[in-house]
Amino acid sequence: MTIAFTSSALIMVDVQNDFCPGGTLGIENGYKVVGPLNRLSALFAEKGGRVVATQDWHPVNHTSFGLWPVHCVQGSCGADFHKELDLKPVNLIIRKGFRTELDSYSAFFENDRKTSTGLDGFLKALSVDTLVLGGLATDYCVLYSALDAVTLGYKTIVVNDAIRGVDSPAGSVEGAFKQFDAAGVILVESAGLQ
Repeated sequence: MTIAFTSSALIMVDVQNDFCPGGTLGIENGYKVVGPLNRLSALFAEKGGRVVATQDWHPVNHTSFGLWPVHCVQGSCGADFHKELDLKPVNLIIRKGFRTELDSYSAFFENDRKTSTGLDGFLKALSVDTLVLGGLATDYCVLYSALDAVTLGYKTIVVNDAIRGVDSPAGSVEGAFKQFDAAGVILVESAGLQ
């Protein structure tokens, strides 16, 4: 699939230690998103595209810790990006979920669906109209980010070999793919982007 890189951005969603095996909310094979994302970020940098990384950044008493294990606490090793993720091509890091009473799955909005992370304004100011997403997790932060991207008017592509899901509750990954399809999100393999 050919895209215009100069009007496109790669969004690398929450590739953090706590979402990888050994982390407090570790996703099976979560680290396997790193290789495809590194190849894509280098490609975007080479061809004049933008690269954004999102980072869960929770206070110690965050509201989500009633639903999920304690994860991605501000300044902790678990909140760090995976050590093999290449951050050199990254133009912007969006930290989300830092308000105690408000969680944030999407790269664009907190879960109240009103509070913006600022990402949309950044992209629109650069005339970006196409987004390529990968990262963790398929059925939460990648899903909500992709659906918001569509709603905000972006051509939205999810890289199938650069995502992994929690699948909690069981079936949520399958449900995410149905929602991608219904929203018109395009699914590709990383090798197919040029």
